[in-house]
Amino acid sequence: MKIAVKKLDERATLPTYGSEFAAGADLYAIAEEEIVFAPNETKFVHTGLAVEIPVGYAGLVYARSGLASKRGLAPANKVGVIDSDYRGEVMVALHNHSAIEQRIQPKERIAQLVVTPFLKVEFEEAQELQETARGTGGFGSTGTR
Repeated sequence: MKIAVKKLDERATLPTYGSEFAAGADLYAIAEEEIVFAPNETKFVHTGLAVEIPVGYAGLVYARSGLASKRGLAPANKVGVIDSDYRGEVMVALHNHSAIEQRIQPKERIAQLVVTPFLKVEFEEAQELQETARGTGGFGSTGTR
């Protein structure tokens, strides 16, 4: 599958895969200078790209595992969703979850984009739902056995 990507800024870098079987393509920051994040601060980081996600698919923007686990920088909304009808710039709302200042350099990899199919469903009100063994057990209920 090919995805059309438009550079909105000449400094932008097209998404790249870090390995042959990587599911997510790296997204790169564009900025005039390094971006400084205070502890618990969120900033929108530009990629300078717009993408044409096919109908029936969504672009999901996830954290880069090393950036999130080692430096505490991850998308503020946990997973960003790019709908097939959106044609604006892909931006990443990075949040500094750490207790120390963090920095992102221009052209640094900041997130990863996974393009995936999804099901469009119709929601229908019901008076009853089918019974299951789990029933109404939630939040941690399956680990109690």
